[in-house]
Amino acid sequence: MRRTILKTFAATLATLALGGLTGTAVAQQKPVELTFYYPVAVGGPVTKIINDLVADFEKTHPTIKVKPVYAGTYQDSVVKALTAAKAGTPPQVAVLAAADVFTLIDEDAVVPIDSIANTPADKQWLDSFYPALMMNSRIDGHTWGVPFQRSTIVMYWNKDMFREAGLDPERAPANWTELASYAQKLTRRDASGNVTQWGIKVPSTGFGYWLFQAFTTPAGIELMNASGNKTFLNAPQAVESLQFWVDLAAKYKAMPTGSIEWGTTPKDFLEKKAAIIYTTTGNLTNIRTNATFPFGVGKMPSKVRGGSPTGGGNFYVFKKSTPQEKEAAMTFIKWATTPERAAQFGIDTGYVAVTPAAWETPAMKDYVRKVPAAAVARDQLGSSVAEFSTHDNQRVTKALNDALQAALTGTKSPKQALDDAQREADRILRPYAR
Repeated sequence: MRRTILKTFAATLATLALGGLTGTAVAQQKPVELTFYYPVAVGGPVTKIINDLVADFEKTHPTIKVKPVYAGTYQDSVVKALTAAKAGTPPQVAVLAAADVFTLIDEDAVVPIDSIANTPADKQWLDSFYPALMMNSRIDGHTWGVPFQRSTIVMYWNKDMFREAGLDPERAPANWTELASYAQKLTRRDASGNVTQWGIKVPSTGFGYWLFQAFTTPAGIELMNASGNKTFLNAPQAVESLQFWVDLAAKYKAMPTGSIEWGTTPKDFLEKKAAIIYTTTGNLTNIRTNATFPFGVGKMPSKVRGGSPTGGGNFYVFKKSTPQEKEAAMTFIKWATTPERAAQFGIDTGYVAVTPAAWETPAMKDYVRKVPAAAVARDQLGSSVAEFSTHDNQRVTKALNDALQAALTGTKSPKQALDDAQREADRILRPYAR
C-alpha cells in the first residue's frame, strides 16, 4: 500500500515537472512584441515601405513581432512618444528626429544604444555609419541613436526652364551670386506683371530652422555647440545668411515674399511653378516618379564653403522596456541597417543610405548608374554639419523659427529677429549651461 502511494506521488511529481517544462517552453516560444513609432509626414510615401520592411523582418524572426504606429510629423512623434513614456506605456523602439536627442536624454526616456550593443562586433557596427550622420547621435561619450531615415538638403532644378532662360541645364548655381542671378533669370511674369514662374522657392514652415542651415552652413557658421547648451543665432554670418534668404524675395524678386509651405514646395516644383527648390533628398523618389520634365539635383551653393545640415530620423530604444524587449529592438535595428536593407530603403525613398557599405551593394551600384542624382546627398555628407539641436530643443527651435518668419514676412529685420531669438535661447538654455 505504502509502495503504491509512493509510486503515485512520484508520478504526480513527474507530471507536474513535465507540465512546468512544457509551460516554460511555451513561454519561451511566445514572441517578443515591439511597438514601433514612426513619423510619416516627411518626404515621400513611406508607410507601405515600412509595413513591407516589418513583414520581411518577421518572416525571418518569428520570435519577434513589430507593430508600427504612424505618428505624423517628427514633432508629433516625439510628443506622442514622450507622453506615452510618462504614462508608462512607451514604444520599445522608435524612429524620431535625430535633432531631438537632447530632449530624449533629458526626459530620461531612452537608453544609450551602446549600453545594449556593447560587444566588439557591436562597436564595429556603430562605427560603420557615415561620421556626419553620427554627429546628432553621439553625446557625452555615448551613442544614443542609430541612423536610419537620414537626409541632407539638396537643390532640385527644372532643366527645361534653365534651357529656356539661356542657362546651362546641366549645371546648378555653384554659389550665392550665381543663385541670385539664376533665380532672377528664371522668374517669369505676364504682361500685367504677375509672376507665372518663380525662380526659386525655399520653404520656411515646418523645418524653417533646417532650411536656414542651408544658408548658414555655406556661410561658415554652426548655430549651436556640440553640448547643445549654447547657440550662435545672431552671429554675423547667421545674420548675413538670413539677409540673403530675405533678399531672394525682397531684393531680387525671384521668390515669393512671406512664408513658403514645406509640404507644398515639391508639388509646386512638379507643377512647374518654381524652377529651383530646396528640400530633402527624401523627396527624390517622389519627384522622380511624378516629374514630367528632366530635372537635376545639386548640392547647396557655397558662400565661403559648401555643405548642408544632416537631417532625418534615428532609431531610439526606450528605457521602460524589458531586457528581452531591448534585445529584440536591437535585433530589429541591426537587421534594418544591414547594407542590403539600408540600400533598398534609400532606393525606395530617396533618403541617404546610411553606411558606405550600403553604397557598395550591387543594388545600389545599379541604382546610381541609372540615377546619378541619388549620389548627390551622399557626396554632400563630406561637408555636412549636425542638424540644429539643443537641450529643450522644441522651445529653442520655436524661438528660431519665429524669428525666421518675422524676417521673411518683413515684420523684423534679420538682425533684430535673430537678436531676439538668441536672447530667448539664452534664457531657455541657462539651466543647462555648465
